Amino acid sequence: MTRVPDQQRYCVRCGSRLNSYNGESLCGPCTLGARRELYRPPDVPPAFWQTDQMRDALATWHMGRVIYAYRNHPYHRQPLPQERVAEWLGVTQAQLSRLEKGSAPENLSKLRRWAEALNIPPELLWFKLPGAVVATLEDVKRQDFLRAALGVTVTGAAAPLLELLNTLEPTPVPSLVGSTEIEQIRRTAREFSTWDHTYGGGLVREAVAAQLRYAVTLLNAHCLEKHRTDLQSAVGFLGHTAAFMAFDAYAHADARSMFRLAWTCAEEAGDWHLRGKVLSSMARQAIWCGNVDDGLTYIELAMVRADRLTATERAMLHSARARALAKLHRVEEAAQAVGQADDEFSHSAPQNDPPWMSYYDAAQHSGDTGHALFDLALQGQFVTEARSRLQTAVEGHTETYVRSRAISGIKLASLTMATGDPDEATAFGNAALLDAGHIRSRRAADDLRELAGFSEQHSKATEVEELRTRIGATVAGV
Repeated sequence: MTRVPDQQRYCVRCGSRLNSYNGESLCGPCTLGARRELYRPPDVPPAFWQTDQMRDALATWHMGRVIYAYRNHPYHRQPLPQERVAEWLGVTQAQLSRLEKGSAPENLSKLRRWAEALNIPPELLWFKLPGAVVATLEDVKRQDFLRAALGVTVTGAAAPLLELLNTLEPTPVPSLVGSTEIEQIRRTAREFSTWDHTYGGGLVREAVAAQLRYAVTLLNAHCLEKHRTDLQSAVGFLGHTAAFMAFDAYAHADARSMFRLAWTCAEEAGDWHLRGKVLSSMARQAIWCGNVDDGLTYIELAMVRADRLTATERAMLHSARARALAKLHRVEEAAQAVGQADDEFSHSAPQNDPPWMSYYDAAQHSGDTGHALFDLALQGQFVTEARSRLQTAVEGHTETYVRSRAISGIKLASLTMATGDPDEATAFGNAALLDAGHIRSRRAADDLRELAGFSEQHSKATEVEELRTRIGATVAGV
């Protein structure tokens, strides 16, 4: 005899069980909290501020847009009325409406008052709150490319611990920035880039963000004119490294801000090589996020004066362009772009490439072009070619590039699962899982979920079901 459980009701806000005598939709604590919210803002969890919606609003340095994003946050279940939020902020509903729709307010005392009213974590703000170092309007009017570095944050759960660090003395900015400091920034960027390729962004993302903040302060320090462009390029290199780590961790708002920082530095320095790399990475992020047209635009921008780039860089750009065209189902153009990438790579001369291009070897080229053909192969075109390139990438990547090997291996398994032998696909998948277990990459985790989706049609096979179980265990920890 099967026992049928009583129908249980749960609080619509916190999910806890409701007492059988409670006929409302909220539990007691949440009911009390809802009443308090009539008079003051709710106590929101740290994750509230970490959504792309809030990060994007904060990155604009426009308090009206921040308040609008706050009011319309999904956490509230329904948009908060302007009248209620206006009372919290000490303004009228009409004033709040103008604040949200008008130009960015610059009155520092009001910015501080509103930030404190909504309990916005101080580390997320573009100005200092009372109790910290006194801020001026110059803090609010900094150059756009300096904003980006200040938009990177740590999770609010660590706020009490972070308060213990507030008394630490910041690293002093040297009176004169020269070749020594510039080389230190470059070395830092190279070290973090190596870590990223091997382990993914993971925990080290905060460390590189802190290094970037410091490097940005050097842009305002005294520097001889002969070193100025080298300094800007070095900071841009570090900015790109930090941005790509944020992209890999799905901190997309942070990534976009830091990519813009790196792009601006490259433009200021007249560094065409860094400019091409940054725009290529911006394109990859846009394509990954589904903004394929934007991605294609970034690639076209990067290919302006492509004659100033190396053959390896042009191969990288054509590969990215092929990926965008394949996503847009422009089959012939995508195939042609892969051919152009191959032609350029055949003339690759690593000794001519900038340091950040050292990763783009034969394995990376095979993987990037294989990824570009992946979408076409799922439609029955270039299946053999796509598989061959992905397999070449997996076999060619060294331990230094575990993440790239894992991602290409997962794609190879997915393609084989969708178009070929599920047993062979399972073998590819298990091998890729070994690599994926050593990295922290949200992109790799999503690719594993895609593989699990392709394998569902073969889930009756024991080996495939075991693979799906291992995938579930792996992505649960990312």
